[in-house]
Amino acid sequence: MAERAKPLGTGVPEPENVGGAFPRLTDAQLAKVRAAGTVRAVAAGEVLFREGDLDYDFFVVEAGSVTIVQGYGAENRVIAVHGSGRFLGELNLLTGAPPLLSAIVREPGSVIQVPVAELTRLVAANEDLSNLILRALLARRAIMIDRGAGIRVIGSRFSRDAQRLREFLRRNRMPYQWLDLEQDEEAAALLDALSIAPDETPVVLAAGGVLRDPTNAELAGMLGLSARGAPPALCDLIIVGGGPAGLAAAVYGASEGLDTQLIEKLAFGGQASTSARIENYLGFPTGISGSELAERATLQARRFGARLVVPAQARTLAYEDGHFAIEFADATTVRGRSIIVATGASYRRLDIPGFERFEMGGVFFAATQAEGQLCAGDPVVVVGGGNSAGQAAMFLSQRSASTTLVVRGPDLGKSMSRYLINEIEDREQIDVLPNAEVIELKGTDERLESLVVRDTLDGAQREIDCKALFVFIGAEPHTDWLRGHVAMDEHGFLLTGRDVQAESLSGERPLFLETSQLGIFAVGDVHAGSVKRVASAVGEGSMAVQLVHQRLAAL
Repeated sequence: MAERAKPLGTGVPEPENVGGAFPRLTDAQLAKVRAAGTVRAVAAGEVLFREGDLDYDFFVVEAGSVTIVQGYGAENRVIAVHGSGRFLGELNLLTGAPPLLSAIVREPGSVIQVPVAELTRLVAANEDLSNLILRALLARRAIMIDRGAGIRVIGSRFSRDAQRLREFLRRNRMPYQWLDLEQDEEAAALLDALSIAPDETPVVLAAGGVLRDPTNAELAGMLGLSARGAPPALCDLIIVGGGPAGLAAAVYGASEGLDTQLIEKLAFGGQASTSARIENYLGFPTGISGSELAERATLQARRFGARLVVPAQARTLAYEDGHFAIEFADATTVRGRSIIVATGASYRRLDIPGFERFEMGGVFFAATQAEGQLCAGDPVVVVGGGNSAGQAAMFLSQRSASTTLVVRGPDLGKSMSRYLINEIEDREQIDVLPNAEVIELKGTDERLESLVVRDTLDGAQREIDCKALFVFIGAEPHTDWLRGHVAMDEHGFLLTGRDVQAESLSGERPLFLETSQLGIFAVGDVHAGSVKRVASAVGEGSMAVQLVHQRLAAL
């Protein structure tokens, strides 16, 4: 029996279809949805789905209206109202995660109810409907992030654990509302109501319950970010790392019939997901944000049946009984016949005194929508001379009071694409400082206020107002867990193909992108000599799957 509840007020109008978030289906599209689902009458106050439900369906409003609510039964914050011809749901509908919002019938009428399995078949057979729904769900996720519509995180801005949780949510594109103990009266009131002491924070509040200082894995479990259930006893392919290369390998591996499991330490999309705009990726003439590219790839991999797990960090590797075994930091183990390593690299930090002190109050290693909001109207500084730094400067200059790009070299031409250099030169809001390095950060209460830059040629110093510092100075490969198993260069990057100087232990030369251990391949930024471009990483990830087929056939 459908759940009934007190009807919500009717004074909120339907939202406009801004950015394609709230389209109205045509008569032809409605007919296709009806054929896939069931039309049924609904009464005012009926709950179609509730925050935290493990399973829920896709709904289209035929008549009447439905209110989308956060904190139903308590906060009752109205997010949107859908009238006839509009469909309900958010991106979690496609990922299999529980909904972050509730849907309550406002005005009686009728809805078309479509099980998710039928929805998958429907969109697979109708490209126009698939594009429309996907575009709307992605846009709705962006709106939720902007409005802070989702779970709540309560804590101190000076807490490293609070910073960790917020970074995990931002990188995974999960909408949340941040309540600062030092600034928000609502934070103290909520803690009192829950009988939680301030020293027990950070606290996460969601429909699934209350988490006190959770690990990333505990938070991911509450939000349903990972694949459900235990992995198979033996996978055909294990992919370690969920950046563009790893996601491409997951898409092609799963679509070509390999039992594929991908594990990621922090967030799908890797470093590319932090790029505000990627403008030279094939097929997107107006550019695409790194986070949206990652979201689309993640959905695509899941649709083909790849198991995606986050967070999971590889700790050790073993070879036993003709297959590989990877043990993770939580002591769990997954076994597979082949491995693609796509772990990329971790961000380098500035080697200056007190840098860590400001990592909680003004230092960032990504420039996404969330960071752009935090520093809107403030002076910001970007350090780095590569594409990531240039893309960040372009994005931040749209919102900041001023944007300064600090480059150690004499110009941007050494490591930045020409199109991006031209755009930076044409953007008056960006001030480029060549032959420069940051030598000191200044601020109070761990909040960044300014920094000192030194000219590397004449030693002259200048102080610059800065409320947010974005650091893009390269990365180091995450390959410690592979030491002693595969050949590496002096920096820890994996050697592959012809770069492997000696034959493998079996006496056979490795394939292209294959390491010195047959059956283990390396793609993207983790292997020596990589191009460090999103397009090349995607190409290597897809190409490696073909090589996996060859190796498995030979074995």
